Amino acid sequence: MSGLIEIRRPRRRPARVRPFHLTIIHPCVGRREGSRAYMNTWKMEPIPAALISALTPADVERTFYDDRIEAIDYDRRTDLVAISVETYTAKRAYQIASEFRARGVPVVMGGYHATLCPDEVSEYADSVVVGEAETLFAELIDDYRYGTPRRVYRSEGGRPDPSVVTPDRGLFTGKGYLPIRLIEFGRGCKYRCEFCAVTSFHDGTQTHRRVEHVVRELQRVKRPGQLVFFIDDNITSDLEAAKELMRALIPLKVRWVSQASIEVAFDDEALSLMKRSGCQGVLVGFESLHKATLKKMKKGFNANHGGPPAALARFRKYGLRIYGTFVFGYDHDTEETFEETLRFAQDQGLFISAFNHITPFPGTPLYKRLGKEGRLLMDPWWLDDEYRYGMVPFTPRSMSPERLAARCIDARKRFYGWSSIRRRLGHWVNLRDPLMAFYFVVINAMHQVDVKGRHGLPLGDQNHHVPILRVGHETRAA
Repeated sequence: MSGLIEIRRPRRRPARVRPFHLTIIHPCVGRREGSRAYMNTWKMEPIPAALISALTPADVERTFYDDRIEAIDYDRRTDLVAISVETYTAKRAYQIASEFRARGVPVVMGGYHATLCPDEVSEYADSVVVGEAETLFAELIDDYRYGTPRRVYRSEGGRPDPSVVTPDRGLFTGKGYLPIRLIEFGRGCKYRCEFCAVTSFHDGTQTHRRVEHVVRELQRVKRPGQLVFFIDDNITSDLEAAKELMRALIPLKVRWVSQASIEVAFDDEALSLMKRSGCQGVLVGFESLHKATLKKMKKGFNANHGGPPAALARFRKYGLRIYGTFVFGYDHDTEETFEETLRFAQDQGLFISAFNHITPFPGTPLYKRLGKEGRLLMDPWWLDDEYRYGMVPFTPRSMSPERLAARCIDARKRFYGWSSIRRRLGHWVNLRDPLMAFYFVVINAMHQVDVKGRHGLPLGDQNHHVPILRVGHETRAA
C-alpha cells in the first residue's frame, strides 16, 4: 500500500471513566437536492453493519443509523464512528465522516472500497480496515477506547473463518426492512472475471462458514413462509461445500434463493439437492451470449456444455427459476447485441433479468485495462461531481456512452413491460408454484415501476453543502 505506513505503538491501557460508545452507519448512494427521500424499493437488511456490531466487544454501547431511511444525529454523543464503504457510497461516506470529524469524533472505514482504494479512503478516515474485519475489529475498538489507534488495520495471516461471528440483527429492530432473511454461507468466488470487484477483494478465493453454524442461525431466525436469501456472491464456488449445506437444509423446509455460477447447471446431484433443499431460484451471471466477449471478460467457461440455452433447459428440468444478468459495453457489443439478448431473456422465460452496462470498479483488471487504454472519462468517476448513477464513465468502441446507457434502460423497459411479463409468466417453471407465481407478478411489477432504478441519482447527498474534510483539516464544530 503506497501511501499508508502502519506504525505499531506500544500499548497503554489506562482505565476509562465512562462506557465507550460506537456509532455504526450504513451510507446511502445519494440524494437529490431538496429531497430527503431515498429509494426504498429494495430495502433489505444491511448485513455488514450487523457483522460489525457482532464483532464489537459486549461492553461497548452502540447506535446504528441506516442513512437510506433515517436522519443521522451528528450531535449525539459517541466515541467512534464505523462506516462500511462501497464504491457507489464512497462520496456519501466521506460527507458523513466530515460531519463527525468536524465535531471531534474519529471515524474508521472498511469494506470493499476501503480495501481496493486504501490511500483514497485514508484521506477521509482516521483509520482504515484493509481486508476482512473478523480478526482485528475488537483490537481496533480496544485501541480507540484506550487512546492508541493506528492509521491502518490490515487483515493478515490468510482468510479469517467467517463462522466466528453471527450478525447482530438486534440493530434492525423497528427499521421496516423487507421480510426476506439474509444469511451468509460463503465469501468470495474462485473465478477471476475481469469486471468483478468481489474477486479483486478476495483475490479469487472463497471461504465458507461451517454448515452447523449456518443451520443454527437459520433455526433461530427463520419464520414460516419467509424467503431466505443466501447473500453469497457464488454459493456454488466450492460445489462440494454447497452440496453439504443443501443436504443440511432439507430437514429445515426453507425456501431459499442465492447467486450461482452457470456450471452448477451441469451437475445433476447439485440440481437435485438444490430442489430438495428448498431452492426457488438463483441469480446466474450469463453476461453475454457471445464467446468472444465472454473470453475478453475472463468468463469463457459460460460457453461450455452448450452455454446459456443448455444451462437454462437443465435449470427448468429441476423447476428452478432464474434471475439472469447481462452486461453490455464490451468491444464486440453492437445495437443488435441488445435485441438478441432481450429476445433470449424473453424466450427463455427468465423470472427477472438485469440489463446493465459494465462499470469499471477500482482495483479490477477492467479498470486497469481501460485506464491503460486511455478510455476512462472520469477518474475517479465515483468522486466526480458530474457523475450520476447509470452514466457510462468510459468510452465504448461501438457506440457513445450516452447511447450505451440509453439502450440498457430501453431493454429494461421492454423486458418489464406487461406483454413481456405475461409471456414469461406462461412458462411452466414460473407458473407451477402458486406462491412463486404470485411473487413473479409482484416482483416484476416492482421492477417495472423501478425500471430506471437509481439512474441519474447523484452520488453523495446534494443537500450536504459543507466541504468534505480531509484528515488533518478538521475544525471542531461550535
